[in-house]
Amino acid sequence: MYNVTEVTEKLASNQKINYDRVLKKMIEKWEQAEIRPTILLHSCCAPCSTYTLEYLTEYADVTIYFANSNIHPRSEYQRRAIVQEKFVQDFNEKTGKEVGFLEAPYEPSQFIKIVQENNLSEEPEGGKRCSSCFQMRLDIVAEKAQELGYDYFGSALTLSPKKNSQLINEIGIDIQKFYKTNYLPGDFKKNNGYKRSIELCKEYDVYRQCYCGCLFAAQKQGVDLKQVNREAASFLSDREV
Repeated sequence: MYNVTEVTEKLASNQKINYDRVLKKMIEKWEQAEIRPTILLHSCCAPCSTYTLEYLTEYADVTIYFANSNIHPRSEYQRRAIVQEKFVQDFNEKTGKEVGFLEAPYEPSQFIKIVQENNLSEEPEGGKRCSSCFQMRLDIVAEKAQELGYDYFGSALTLSPKKNSQLINEIGIDIQKFYKTNYLPGDFKKNNGYKRSIELCKEYDVYRQCYCGCLFAAQKQGVDLKQVNREAASFLSDREV
């Protein structure tokens, strides 16, 4: 299976890598070889998976892996997981695709431990705390991809304009060295991907959250977590009726 380094190693060492173009070159190789690879794609939320799935499912068989122990509070995590799974179901029904859905265990203490042990609670948004969070989640999806025999692991995180796609891709490429699976590069905000995700959220009536999910980032942004919890709890309660 084609590895991202087969493309990146041909680029100049001082050249900023366009990971959208790198992915397109890999897709060209898939098409030339007439293969349709399997991808385990980490998703932080349903909105980020919208355009990403629309794009990737044209060329590969994709399973969404919802692995986000950084989300606080638990009720909000549960809400986002439900919304993600429902979008996958609705997307399949509307498009005839067969996207899979898996959910990792919710273990928020692991993320809190990483933050505390590395003194990251006061880091600004986009700083070292975010890097550690990306590392944690990409490592989880790579491990699961290896366990289940997927050709590639990747993440829909790069669809967000607020996420550092260069950093995310660099972390993913580094992580693949430790697993028997390949990293899927990408920058899904490109080609009006973010704009398309907003359109798809309206089309599928997908809930769009107001913060990434991280307790520390939410506090710095002044997010009313009590209100978030009330709304999420109400959402969960309505589903039980």
